[in-house]
Amino acid sequence: MRVLTGIQPSGDLHIGNYFGSIKQMVEAQTQNQTFAFIANYHAQTTVSDGKRLSTLTMQCATDFLALGIDPQKSVFWVQSDVKEVLELYWVLSSFTPMGLLERAHSYKDKTAKGFATNHSLFSYPVLMAADILLFGSEVVPVGKDQIQHVEIARDIAIKFNNQYGDILTIPQFRVQEEVATVPGVDGQKMSKSYGNIVNIFGEEKSQLKTIKKIVTENVAMEEPKEFETCNVYNMAKLFLEGENLIALQERYKRGGEGHGHFKVYLAEVMWEYFRDFRQNREYYEKHQDEVREILKAGAVKAREAALPTIEKIRSVTGISY
Repeated sequence: MRVLTGIQPSGDLHIGNYFGSIKQMVEAQTQNQTFAFIANYHAQTTVSDGKRLSTLTMQCATDFLALGIDPQKSVFWVQSDVKEVLELYWVLSSFTPMGLLERAHSYKDKTAKGFATNHSLFSYPVLMAADILLFGSEVVPVGKDQIQHVEIARDIAIKFNNQYGDILTIPQFRVQEEVATVPGVDGQKMSKSYGNIVNIFGEEKSQLKTIKKIVTENVAMEEPKEFETCNVYNMAKLFLEGENLIALQERYKRGGEGHGHFKVYLAEVMWEYFRDFRQNREYYEKHQDEVREILKAGAVKAREAALPTIEKIRSVTGISY
């Protein structure tokens, strides 16, 4: 099965990125054809500083490799190194009704939060559809907020196939319900765009400082506390299972501890969970030329994988002559 995911290099990778898609991709590598890319074209909707985008792209590549993306098992590249995605983006634009984009939750949410209402933000789902459809992706692991974008890709592909035949693979989204929406420090969905993230890599003290900002209910220390609705618990449970998770639930029920105690515990659990990944990252941080070579080799493989689809599309649409 062909599985694809992409991450924007628009800021530090956070635990929502990891549990929402990266972890699933790493686990999928052994049994599937996996495609993982750094979506730097998409990042231009929020990052306009060229130097910063270049730096963040390399940072994101380093993080991906540190977290377990294996270039021997996965095709791993930077979006802009496979220009065919822009060609397909334009072709698919002719099969995308305006109303479909106007109904996109992400666009409405971001404009409501003050993001500039430009064409790139509006047509973001079409470029995402091109990312998915160019490589014949069958499964796309996403967080709950991205389900609609995969559905839009499906709608566009069906409309295209209705005119030209079964050329584009109709993708399916995959959501792990337990991590469908990872809360940010403010209780909203965790997102780099919203500035409410808990990042994966960084100094221990800095991470603890961020975690201490997580919004919680005002409950007296001696009183029992609700864990199901607690943002701290809903982050901590991502790292726990079995007896450890039950033990945390019991601490909430007993009372006698404040949310500050649970925040410190979350910081400790998270720091330990990513220990080996931090060591991996130190290696790749010191070998950036190796990272660049991995990305270049991945782009070659990605273009080879995209060629059959784009050649068919050029033929049926009359682009080739």
